[in-house]
Order: sequence, then C-alpha cells, then structure tokens
Amino acid sequence: MDVAVLLSFVAYGVASGLWSRKRASRNLEEYFLAGRSLSGWTAGLSMAATQFAADTPLLVTGLVATAGIFALWQLWIYALAFLLLGFVLAPSWRRARVITDAEITELRYGSRAALWLRVIKAVYFGTLFNCIVLAWVLFATRAVAEPILVWDQWLPGGLFAHLQALVSWVGVPLAVDPHGPELWVRSTNNAISLLAVAVVTLFYSTTGGLRTVVRTDVLQLVLALFGTAVYAGYVIVHFGGMGSIVDEIFLRYAEGGPGGIAPLEILAFTPSRAKDASLTVLAVFALQWFIQLNADGTGYLAQRSMACRSDRDAKLASVVLTFTQVLLRSLLWLPIALGLLLLFPHDPAVPASGLQHNREVTFVRGMVELLPAGALGLMLTAMLAALASTLDTHLNWGASYWTNDLYKRLVCQAWLGREPQERTLVWVARGSNLVILGLALAVMTQLSSIEGAWRIALLLGAGMGPLLVLRWLWWRISAWGELACIAVSLLAAGPLVAGIDGEAVRLLAMALLATGAGIGVSLLTPEDPEQLRVFYARARPPGWWNPVAGSLGLEPGEGLRRLARATGAMLAAALCVLSLLTGLGAWLCQSPEPTWWPLPWGLWIAAQIGVGLAVVPVWLRLGFAGDSGFSPLPRNQ
Repeated sequence: MDVAVLLSFVAYGVASGLWSRKRASRNLEEYFLAGRSLSGWTAGLSMAATQFAADTPLLVTGLVATAGIFALWQLWIYALAFLLLGFVLAPSWRRARVITDAEITELRYGSRAALWLRVIKAVYFGTLFNCIVLAWVLFATRAVAEPILVWDQWLPGGLFAHLQALVSWVGVPLAVDPHGPELWVRSTNNAISLLAVAVVTLFYSTTGGLRTVVRTDVLQLVLALFGTAVYAGYVIVHFGGMGSIVDEIFLRYAEGGPGGIAPLEILAFTPSRAKDASLTVLAVFALQWFIQLNADGTGYLAQRSMACRSDRDAKLASVVLTFTQVLLRSLLWLPIALGLLLLFPHDPAVPASGLQHNREVTFVRGMVELLPAGALGLMLTAMLAALASTLDTHLNWGASYWTNDLYKRLVCQAWLGREPQERTLVWVARGSNLVILGLALAVMTQLSSIEGAWRIALLLGAGMGPLLVLRWLWWRISAWGELACIAVSLLAAGPLVAGIDGEAVRLLAMALLATGAGIGVSLLTPEDPEQLRVFYARARPPGWWNPVAGSLGLEPGEGLRRLARATGAMLAAALCVLSLLTGLGAWLCQSPEPTWWPLPWGLWIAAQIGVGLAVVPVWLRLGFAGDSGFSPLPRNQ
C-alpha cells in the first residue's frame, strides 16, 4: 500500500513532464514562464508547495519544543513579504516582460554597470545561493528517508553490497548520526533515496519546464497538506483531544521542558508570555521579512508572478501563497509539534548544542510510531513530494539564470555578438538543470563545513534586500547604488561576524550599513532619464516616480496613489491572516492571552478572529476592485 502511493506519484510526475515536453521546447518563455499562462490559484499553490520543503516541518517541531509557538513568528512574519510582492510589486514584475529577475536590471538601469550587475546576480542567485539551498534541503531530507526507506532490506544483497562499497569508497557519510552503528549501510540507504528523488524530479523538470513544475507542485501540495492533516488527526486522537494534550504538557513539564522552557512559554502566541522575547529579537522578527535577499520577490516567487496571465492573477497568487502557507499549514503543524513533546518526552541528558536537532527528528519518529500502513505511505510520499517541489523549482529557476542571463546575454550577445536560436536555448536550459543538480549534490557532501558560509549568505541578504524594494518605488536608485550595496555587504560581512556575537544585531547592522551606502551612491550616480522612461512606460511601478511620469505626460501623483492603495491592501491582508492565525491557533492550542489583555480568554480569541474577518472586504476592495491593469505605453512617448 505504501509503495503503491509512492509509485503513483512518480508516475504522475513522469507523465506530466512528457505531456508538456513539446510546448516547453518552443522557446524560453514557454520553458521558464509556462507561456505566461498561469492562473493566480495555480501559481500561488506552486509557490506554497516550494515553501513547504521537507525540512520545514522538522524545523517547526524543533522550534516549538525549544522556544515555544511564539518562535514561529520568525516564519509567519514573511506574510508581509509575500503580500508586498502581491499587491505592490507583482503587477510590475509581470508587465516588465522579462524572463528572469536578473534581467530586470538592464531594463531598469540600462548602463554598462547594469550588465555586470545582471551577471553578478545570475551567478550569485543562480549558482551560489541556489546550490546551497538545494544542498541544504537534500541534506535535511535524510532525516525523513533514513528510518523508512531501508533499501538494504529490499534490494538483492549482492547489489546493495556493491552500492555500499561505492558509497564507502567516496567516503562521505550521509547518515543522520555519523557516529551511530551501521554507518555505511544507513549512508547507502540515504544515497539511494536522495538520488532516486533527484533523478525523477530532474526528468520531469527538464522535459516539461515550468508548466510541468507547477502542475506537479499543485499535486505535491495537496498530498503534503492532506498527509499532514492525517498525521495531525492521529496525534490528536492518540492523546484524546487537544485539551488532553495541553493538560498533559502542563503536568509533564511543570518543572521545565527542553532548555528549561515553561508550559505557558511553549503555548504562548504573544511576546509578553514568550521565552526570551527581548526587544532585539522582536525588532528582527518585525524587520526580517524586509531585510532579506528576496524582499521584492527576487527568485522563484517573482518567476511565478511573471508567469501569470494577468495583473490580477499575479496578485491573487501571493494571496493564495500567504493564506495557504501562513494560516492553513501552521494550523496543521501545531497539534503535531505539541503532541510530539508528549510522545517523545524531553531527555535531560541531551546537551544544549544538540537539543534542537533532537526534537526535530521526533517529527519522523512520530510518523513511524503512530501511522498505520497506507497513512505512513501517504505521509512519506507527502514529505518526498515536498522535497521534489523544492528541487524542481530551484532547478528550473537556477537554469533560467544560466540560460537567459549568462549564456544568451553575456556569452552570445555581449561576447560573440550573435543571437542564439530558441531551440538551442531550450537545450542549454535542460543541460543547466543537470549541471546545477550535480553541483548541489557536490555541495551537499561538504555541508557540515559550509554552515558558516550559509550564515554569511543570509547576512548578505540583509544588506541587499531593502534596495531591491526601493529600486521599484523610487526613481533615484541606480545600478551603481546596487553595486555599492553588494560591495559594502561583502566587505562588512567578515567584520560583523567576527565582531558581533548576536545574529539579530548583525542583521540589523548590515541592513543599515549596506542600505545607507546604496542610497548614498545612487544619489551621486543618476540613471539616464530616457532609460527610466522606458522602464516606467513598460512596468508602471508605484511610488516616487513623479519626474519620470511627468515626462511621459502622465499625472505625477498617480504612482503615489497606487502605492498608498496597494500598501493599504497589503497591510489589511496581513492583519487578516495574522489575526486569524492568532485567534484560531490560540483556540486550538488553548494558548494564554497576553498579559496586557484585561478581559476573559474567550474574548481575546473572538477579538482576533473578528478582526481577521472584518478586514477581508478592506483588502479585497483595495487590492482587487476595479483592477483592469495597465497596457504598456508606446515606446515613442
């Protein structure tokens, strides 16, 4: 039964890739943007599927156990980034008519510096950042595969012995515990599992392009959500209901849980009752959605927005992503995370350095212990589908940089002075998928030694993120300003890591330094007014574009009015989803009201849900009412 569920999913992915192969082979727009034909619902569900990632439920389980529910706000706050993309920026991304987010630099700036900025971004996002993310997700998936996919018990003994000898010869242990028994047996099992998922994903992603990626993403998300709901149901029934789970947490951990956390701190949604909710931590939680590498949607979120068939669909995609990921997914994970604290009680002998990992792996242990045949196969398929969704998105997205920005723009047009054929570009794209996967697998073997590099990559994102948003909203931002921002981020990363212990303070310091440098240099290096007119005429971004709009014969204040309306929709939708999450989540988990709330607990729950429902008409009207979009202005204006 379990194997049948898994094989059915594999068959669907392969068939979908073959079905879309001919359309994807026409040109880059078909291959990387599905012919700009996606509906808002499918694009949004595809975004949510990629964000689901196989390692995320493990992370959530560890955070709830060691820092409480409030720690999940560092994930939930990204609702603001998703909605900023949707209501403020997604229509402009789509109207720009570019293939990749790196390509937008030449449309926005047009100078020689813009070409090199485009190349730098293609190399950084498409290779360095992308391969590290892929490697990280593959590495984390071992925890899911190892206890369930036991190939040494299924394959012929002679064949497995040869495979084990090969893995042992390579000398890279892939077992979750590198010091446990049967190291190379477990490493070989994990190697087979990861390669099997990678090869299947590579096949359908390479053959069918984004259209197949999105189609399989939707199924993967449905499987992931349904499987998680089944798992949550078994956890709740096993303990006799959510009330029993909460009561048992108070009894079991009256003297303190993992890391000394108190029961009220485990259950708290708000900072007044949370563990270690300092002002610095709250500041980072509040700002990290903005001081990060994808602040304006740069990456696969922008790719999905550009692939939508209309401005309205581009907005809807981000709304669907936000409600699916932040609200629905979280409500399914919370009962599991709390129940696992009881199913696998805290072991005081576990050292503090290994506490987070120790709690994370209970997510998979709970699957094996609680779920019967069929349900276990469904949940395993859901977890592997989450991995496949992340893989296919990052392979397709990374290949778009290699093909459109490096091969087509840099090699063919800038260096060789010729235009490549569309079919040639599609084959380059397919080959790029294979090379990127190979690089990611190579990085995965060194992952334990590059964690420091990954932290620096996140620190660099804090420096670059704000300027990525400002380039859409303010005409004064220049290519040299972006390059200065990148340069300062690179120069400041080492000293900040060496000189500041707290990661939160480092992120804030980097954001201030790099953003200040980027704005300062931009003011000293204005862009060509003609190029700004070309960009504005096509993309029609909101914000401070009065001089450019006036030179095109448009009403100067129109951009600011659109920004105000879009920002209002963004904030109202964020208030909606976060209020509903707090109200429904606190009701489900019987979480305490904040210390400053003077009224009964039930009124706190009712107030949160009431506010969430009350603002629905507000963001619907501000974000979608009368939304007919823009047509690009003629080039001669």
